[in-house]
Amino acid sequence: MARQLDLFVPGVVYLDVIFTGLRELPEPGTEVWASGMGSCPGGVANLAVAASRLGLHTGLGTALSSDAYGEFCHRVLSRQEGIDLSASRRVDDWHSPVTVSLAFDRDRSMITHGHPLPTDRDGLVNGLPAARSAAVSLAPEGTGWVHRARAAGTLVFADVGWDETDQWSSEVLGVLADCHAFLPNAIEAMRYTRTDEPRQALEKLSGLVPVVVVTCGGDGALAVDGTTGEVASVPGVPVDALDPTGAGDVFAAGFITGTLGGWPLTDRVAFATLVGALSVQHFGGSLSAPGWGDIADWWRTVRRIAGERHDASSEAGLARRFGFLDDVIPPGRRNAVHRATATIARLSDAQAEH
Repeated sequence: MARQLDLFVPGVVYLDVIFTGLRELPEPGTEVWASGMGSCPGGVANLAVAASRLGLHTGLGTALSSDAYGEFCHRVLSRQEGIDLSASRRVDDWHSPVTVSLAFDRDRSMITHGHPLPTDRDGLVNGLPAARSAAVSLAPEGTGWVHRARAAGTLVFADVGWDETDQWSSEVLGVLADCHAFLPNAIEAMRYTRTDEPRQALEKLSGLVPVVVVTCGGDGALAVDGTTGEVASVPGVPVDALDPTGAGDVFAAGFITGTLGGWPLTDRVAFATLVGALSVQHFGGSLSAPGWGDIADWWRTVRRIAGERHDASSEAGLARRFGFLDDVIPPGRRNAVHRATATIARLSDAQAEH
């Protein structure tokens, strides 16, 4: 690695295959046709790609198979998205994990196939490269590196997955003692704290980790920063949502970006809410994440409409809430981002011709 990372993300990368345009979900013994299909790296790649598109020098610690699916993911992540894979490893004789997602009625159903990792989860850290921040998904095992990261001065941002056992054991939250921030969704937060309201869960969790953000889907997010005493409650950004896949990871990337930039808590949460909302306007996981060009286009439209309409319009409220974007959107030309395509090939058509 030529320079220190802004963000290091260890974990499993899946090949995501997304079917869209479904009129209905298939019943047993039936077949339905999808008018659209996309493919892209998924799993922890959702967060890594989202962060890289926001300008963070992002490294990924993962295992990528040498099969065709792994080659596709490697090429997209390294060449297209500019993610540092120095801490990752290539593996022979291992089948890439694959998830098929059926996007229907603004939600999705998924089928996943995978084999045991060729290493334990701590092995994906691969020496813990120097990084300003890192991301971890809390689990009973495989998080021993978090303590070393904190000792090295790395800010660790944690999320947590769904507990299939329905136990919601507080032991899982023990790792938070070495984390800087925790970003669960409202249901997860309430289950772990045995509370009935997101605000109650926020208050309980704030005693375990310096910064807590509870995401509430389209209703926005609540947050508290114990290091500064700031409290924030930010409403959602209204968009025409198509597919929520990866929205939580995009939210986290936005919040990490604002934290590393030293922004006030309300601006960090608002920005994370915005980029998460922009991502659900597109199908797919990692490649639905917005870049600065998407953000600039949205901001330009909001300001124009706010200037044309009465001060009480919803756009006027958005213009006031997101005024800080004038100071953080990078100047100059911004590259267009890539969206998921249906091609999974070892070589592209252009490469194959030469």
